[in-house]
Amino acid sequence: MNTTLAVLGLGGGELVLVLVVILVLFGAKRIPEFAKGLGKGISEFKKASREVTEEIERAGEEPPPTPKSSSPSPNTQTTAQTSSSPKA
Repeated sequence: MNTTLAVLGLGGGELVLVLVVILVLFGAKRIPEFAKGLGKGISEFKKASREVTEEIERAGEEPPPTPKSSSPSPNTQTTAQTSSSPKA
């Protein structure tokens, strides 16, 4: 017995009835369009999940970042210069 049909609680007769109702409601021309859109959606979902998995694996392989020291570097010291030129 097919596990998908068992989970949905559908037998052979019920499945045929559902397919006939879908055919009557949407028509024969619209069903391939729905299937095509569904296929594209599934492929996009698989692609996105694969990218996320690869990103997680890459992040796990990278070494942890080195902590930055909090001491100021010598180049950041500022000196106050005052100019006191006499006006003539």
